[in-house]
Parts: sequence; C-alpha cells; structure tokens
Amino acid sequence: MARLGFLGFPRRPDYLHASPVCANFSQAHTAKAGKGIETPDDLSAAIAVAEAIQQLQLRVFTLENVPRYQNSQSFAIILNALEQEGYSVNYSVVNMADFGLPQARRRLVLVASRGFRVALPSGATPCGWYTAIAHLIPTMTDSQLLPKQRQALKKFLAGNAPTPLLIERVGGRTQSKYKPGHLPCNTILRSHFTDHKGCNRSRFADIWLPDGTVKSLSIEGAAILQGFPGWYEFPNETATAGSIIGYSVPPSFAAQLFMSAQSILKGGISKFSLLCYQPFTQE
Repeated sequence: MARLGFLGFPRRPDYLHASPVCANFSQAHTAKAGKGIETPDDLSAAIAVAEAIQQLQLRVFTLENVPRYQNSQSFAIILNALEQEGYSVNYSVVNMADFGLPQARRRLVLVASRGFRVALPSGATPCGWYTAIAHLIPTMTDSQLLPKQRQALKKFLAGNAPTPLLIERVGGRTQSKYKPGHLPCNTILRSHFTDHKGCNRSRFADIWLPDGTVKSLSIEGAAILQGFPGWYEFPNETATAGSIIGYSVPPSFAAQLFMSAQSILKGGISKFSLLCYQPFTQE
C-alpha cells in the first residue's frame, strides 16, 4: 500500500493504529540462538508506517508491540517520522493487567497526537483469571495434570490454602507455572498452542479446583483472558486460533485506548474515523 501511495485510504483520518509484526523482537525469539535479529521485512514495515504518518496526516497515532521493539531501528524510524511531522509523542511499557485484563501482559504502547494531547486511558480495576472465566469452567473438557504440573501443585499447597489454580502444561521456565485465581494469568503466547513442529496442541493449560476437579483451558477461555468478547468466533484449528490470540492486541485494551482518544477528538469532529494498519510489507 505504501508503494501505491495508500490508494483508497482517507486523507487526514482522525486515528491510525499500527502493530508491526513483533516475532523477531519477542523474548521467546531472542532467547534462541540465531533468532531475534531485526530483518529487512521489519525495517520495510517500519518505513511503511513512517510513510503512512507522513502521507495520511492523521490526528492521532498509536502503536503497540513487545517491549524490546523500543530498542530497534524500526522503532527509531517511526519515532523520527513523528518528530519530523510535529507530533507530541509519549510511549512506555505497560502491563495490560493494570487496564483490567485478567492477564499479566507487558507491552510497549505509544500515543502521538498533533495540536492537542492524548494520553493513555486511566487504569481499570484489576481482575483475576478465575473471575473472568468461572462461568465457562463447567463446560471445559476434563483433564489430568502432567508430572511437572503435579509438582507445581504440591509446591503451592505446601504453603497455601487450596484455591483455583491455572497451571501451564508448557512454559513456566522464567515465571511461576501456576497462578492462583485472584491473580491475572501469565502472558498468553502463540507458542502455547503449537508444539515444536508447529502442529496443534490438544491441551496447553489446565485448571485445578480445590475439590480435585481438573479441566483443560479451552480456546474460548484463553480468548476471554486475552480480552476478546464472548461472541468472537475462532477457527477450529488450535494453532490458528492460538496465533490470533497470542499475537493480538487485547481487544479490551484497544477499546479503552481508542475510546480515550475519541473522547478528546469528538468535540471538534462529526465523525470518528479509525484505521488499523498492520504493515507486513510495503506492497
């Protein structure tokens, strides 16, 4: 689209949001040998975002990515474009749990505007994972804990009263494998839903209840923990659905971010136009 001069895009839109591909900047990739290297495609995407900023002349621009993106050349390209166009820019790494998401998910969020100031929305009341999906648990598939999950459960019960626990079947190397129900869950990653060959995982996390019941966390449950509305429909393949969930900007946070900007913009406009731009290439 950049090469075509963003043909068909409205000029001077009120709002543009960009979420460049984050895979090469994620902690999971940078921890692997030979991974996590900024690629020409990453730079091409950043250049396309910069050209959108310069050509479309939007009023508000926001960006979301993994925390390590702020140290990249790609991010520097976007910041430079915003500075040249005279935008007021504010960015920081935030925890989505501070905005009501029942998940501890740290992300880089940038907010830029020209002629007025738009800030991040005010934080929402924290929410534990159990409250968010308790209504779905009875319908989830029965499961059994793996040996490492049983070890994690035993460790927790040794010093705590029984309470609902969300216990990962994969991951848990750098953070606790389990989360009590009153806390947000660990970050949901795309890799939770696929094995090392890229095939579907039939199970990716389990819920243990104090009465001994064990349920397998469903895609629907994972989606709600990621901030999706209950009516959203996902593909049947676990790997595909998991990619959508793991890579997405939490919709509940996005709504807060967009509506915060709209509340400032609507005083001087009759219509709020929003562009969500995922610049995979410049074509």
